[in-house]
Amino acid sequence: QVQLVESGGGLVQAGGSLRLSCAASGRNISTYSMGWFRQAPGRDREFVTRIRWFMDIIDYADSVKGRFTISRDNAKNTVYLQMNKMKPEDTAVYYCALFRSGLYYQASSYEYWGQGTQVTVST
Repeated sequence: QVQLVESGGGLVQAGGSLRLSCAASGRNISTYSMGWFRQAPGRDREFVTRIRWFMDIIDYADSVKGRFTISRDNAKNTVYLQMNKMKPEDTAVYYCALFRSGLYYQASSYEYWGQGTQVTVST
């Protein structure tokens, strides 16, 4: 059984930075693509970014491109999300997920999910 545990969320002022971590156990994630999604109150879960296991190919949602960076440390079985120049609209619960198959930007394509970590950006 795979477990994903996110950490690093919190309250930050607009323009600030946070770094989220997603620690995996139960499976070596080095040969899996991993993604980050977020969900704001009253909204659907939305794709943020993903990193493919093969050649570490990365994709970002347009809303975070140039501000967020995904990375992975296979030795630690951990994926990170560095968030810079944060905006109030980044406020959401952030989830990491392990990709199964399908379109990478669809939540239904991911097999395992963490419990989420709250990120709040104040004005």
